[in-house]
Amino acid sequence: MNTFPLVIEPVALKLGPISVTWYGMILGLGAVVGLLLAIREGKRFQIAPEFFMDLLLIGAPCAIIGARTYYVAFEWEHYKGDWYEIIAVWHGGLAIHGALIGAMAAGLIYTRVKKASFWRIADIAAPSLIAGQMIGRWGNFVNQEAHGGPVSREFLSDTLHLPDWIVNQMQIGDTFYHPTFLYESLWNLMVLLVLLWLRRRPWLKAGELFLGYFALYSLGRFFIEGLRTDSLAFHGPYWLENVLAVLWLPMRLLFDAGELPPGGGNVRMAQFISLMLILTAVILIAVRRFGGFARERYLDPIVIGTAAGAGAGGAAEAAGATGGQAGASTAADADGSDETGGQAKAAAAESGVRGEADGQGANDEGKAEDESDGEAGAANRQGAERQGESDGRNDGVEDKTDKNGDGPSS
Repeated sequence: MNTFPLVIEPVALKLGPISVTWYGMILGLGAVVGLLLAIREGKRFQIAPEFFMDLLLIGAPCAIIGARTYYVAFEWEHYKGDWYEIIAVWHGGLAIHGALIGAMAAGLIYTRVKKASFWRIADIAAPSLIAGQMIGRWGNFVNQEAHGGPVSREFLSDTLHLPDWIVNQMQIGDTFYHPTFLYESLWNLMVLLVLLWLRRRPWLKAGELFLGYFALYSLGRFFIEGLRTDSLAFHGPYWLENVLAVLWLPMRLLFDAGELPPGGGNVRMAQFISLMLILTAVILIAVRRFGGFARERYLDPIVIGTAAGAGAGGAAEAAGATGGQAGASTAADADGSDETGGQAKAAAAESGVRGEADGQGANDEGKAEDESDGEAGAANRQGAERQGESDGRNDGVEDKTDKNGDGPSS
């Protein structure tokens, strides 16, 4: 008995002239879940939630623009002249590889502006990306797109044991189709679990989680893409078509390949890009790890911004203290040359240093010097007055000595 005999309508609700589609709501849910995952992991590295919120506000529009541009470019004959349909992303037609290009471009610019390591932030974002893709595939389900070749109803209900609401949605006209959206969503769930496990391994280097995401996602996408009948394709060399066909042979043990759209090309673009991403990720991991370029581990602290400001502040503090001592010492050296005066000047210099250290800001070198000089001068004047009184008493003694016929002392 069919619990849900009718297909799911693409429009979830209408607010006056505005139609809210399931597709848009599902993509939005994927973005929110990805954001929450990034914020939670960012807290382990003392990264403020606002950092990832701003990244999403920049990255999401760039990802949508990239995804739509990529898709329209390969389907230009269908879209040319119809500018409304070009921007009507709610009708479907977003290519994940285009979205990744847009998101990565935004991430590179954002991390550069924020003076953060792209690899470290990309590692944190990797589980968020695959979680968003996992959820987003259900938007394809609602729109009845990104499906595979024809299958029987019994295959869906009895072999795959899918519930009726999925089986019925996979019926387009009188034909049932492979639920490739479901295959990829489940694969992405597995990739997510692997990434969550990998990021707690002490041997994982910075950047390797992000590259691992590309490799693992692309591996599943390569095989699932061969089932689809709406693949973007291009006219490639015969040998490339054969290489991809040989690599896809293990999948033939389970399913037949989906037919490519007529006139669209002989090489599936997603399969080709997936293969290139797998090779690139493996090579980069090897080069960065064994070439000594990946020195940081995933679990190492992450620095956002630059430490130069703190370093400069410490240097200024040290310079201020040194300058204050120099100023006090100079003031002391400028007064008198006799032994008693020298002792007084040394005491004044010491007092000036203590006064500067206790009462002045370490980073305000000029102010420290002026006040230290003033304190040193005041202390020296007091010393000079005491010395003058002592000299006066000595003069009195010397006068008495002169009266007795002795010469002046030198």
